[in-house]
Amino acid sequence: MKPASLKELKSELSLLPASQVLDLMMQLTKHSKDNKELLTYLLFHAVDKPQYIKEVKESIDAQFAEINMFSLYTIKKSLRKILRLTNKYIKYTSNKQVEVELLIYFCRSVKKLGVPLPDHAALGKLYLRQIQKITTAVSTLHEDLQFDYTLELEEL
Repeated sequence: MKPASLKELKSELSLLPASQVLDLMMQLTKHSKDNKELLTYLLFHAVDKPQYIKEVKESIDAQFAEINMFSLYTIKKSLRKILRLTNKYIKYTSNKQVEVELLIYFCRSVKKLGVPLPDHAALGKLYLRQIQKITTAVSTLHEDLQFDYTLELEEL
């Protein structure tokens, strides 16, 4: 079964009464955790992006605190998990400035962790990919923001 296009879905939803749209939204949130998380972001966090960034940073800190530092394997898996969740939070916002903020915070946290990145190829490449993503996202921002974030990027 081929899903309908976004335009078709929008036109169908505009024809339905509000109560039926609400029922459809509730069904969507029951089927997928990602749908529920996205709806939570849109309803409660989209209006206050600085607070959302702060909460995500706290979540990142909590995950970094749980990393088992005795094994390189677990460090690598934990960093990938944290990055995957960070990218999910970034995807919800669809905002380049939030993306830059959170990825810079992730990279700073990795450096604070104290893992020698040049000695481990996989971790070094993971870190460099994030720096490249930040550079790409910064290039799309306003000139003043570009200057500020470029200074932060040079520190990394």
